[in-house]
Amino acid sequence: MSEKIPKILLATCGAWHLRQTARAFQDRGALAGLWISEKNLTQITADKFNRCWPFHLAMKPFYHLTPQIWTEKAFYTFFPIWKTWFKAQPWPECDVVQAIMGFATEPFDRAEKTGALKVVDCQNSHPTSYYGYMQRECDLWCPGENVPIPRWMFARMNRELERADIILCPSDFVRDTMVQNGLRAEKCFVNPFGADVSIFQPRETVPSRPKFIAVGTICLRKGHQYLFRAFERVKKQLPEAELVCVGNLKTDFRKEWPKWRDSFTYIPHLPHRELAKLLQSGTAFVFPSLEEGFARAIVEAMAVGLPIIASPESGATTLVQDGVEGIIVRGRDPQHIADAMLRVATDRELCQRLGEAAHRKGAIRNTWQDYGDRLLTEYANRLKK
Repeated sequence: MSEKIPKILLATCGAWHLRQTARAFQDRGALAGLWISEKNLTQITADKFNRCWPFHLAMKPFYHLTPQIWTEKAFYTFFPIWKTWFKAQPWPECDVVQAIMGFATEPFDRAEKTGALKVVDCQNSHPTSYYGYMQRECDLWCPGENVPIPRWMFARMNRELERADIILCPSDFVRDTMVQNGLRAEKCFVNPFGADVSIFQPRETVPSRPKFIAVGTICLRKGHQYLFRAFERVKKQLPEAELVCVGNLKTDFRKEWPKWRDSFTYIPHLPHRELAKLLQSGTAFVFPSLEEGFARAIVEAMAVGLPIIASPESGATTLVQDGVEGIIVRGRDPQHIADAMLRVATDRELCQRLGEAAHRKGAIRNTWQDYGDRLLTEYANRLKK
């Protein structure tokens, strides 16, 4: 990093991964502010933390009392509250404004008046790719279901990507979709997410009974319709095998859910420390997602020392080399996924070797502080130009 440490304002409606990013910046004296609508869970100092209480209070009944689909609709309905609140906040001194894609328009408006570097932080692939991948699965597995994100939000995302000085990509997959959709590669900076290695510690041994773990909302976009069909084939050869899925159920999976709900262990939610214990008991982490920015759970599973069985679209190939830290599979191919699961489950030496390599790549020099430091170095270099 350069001698002059950039001052960065982080902003989004919601929180995403910005709390961890903010803590990494704060510990380097680089945080100008964290402006979000959710709780302060990473001990950001009061003078740097700015919560959008009006939006949170409007959303609170939906978080606790309504189905997930209504929560999503309410989020976008109440979005003008966030915009109004953001515009009214005193602007801090900052060199960089970093905002989650879709929520960067108002931050960029103000950044352009001060000359701050504009960074759009992409939690998913390019909006055109995102829409196409997700709508295809809805058309195949839940006809009549549509991508729940409003079209006006996709329009905002497209405009923000064009305006940004830096497009922050959590994976090679995201960067590739940006380039495929006409954005310049030099605008993109790939920086995979870090892991909290104080919580996600390596497993002690390969379990005797095959146990596969998947973490993420159970939905069509994350490929559970293919994972469950793959596991059905695994069970025919390994009847003792277990699949554990952690994550809430999304409405677009409603037609598939009755077929599979009794075939695996379902856990809607786990705190991080309990999730770490679950991962430590696993044979492998399986995640054949069909569209992702970079699933944070992949990095957490790597930190625990689990082999990764995942699709390129999950973002896994950013850290996972096929045959070294895990096995890269075709996400829409149940037989290919099943073959990888069987291979890892029936070869303990392979499982151990892949897991140890995954730990080295996912945990060593890849904490959230490492993630933040990589950003600070990139920002300092760009500001010097």
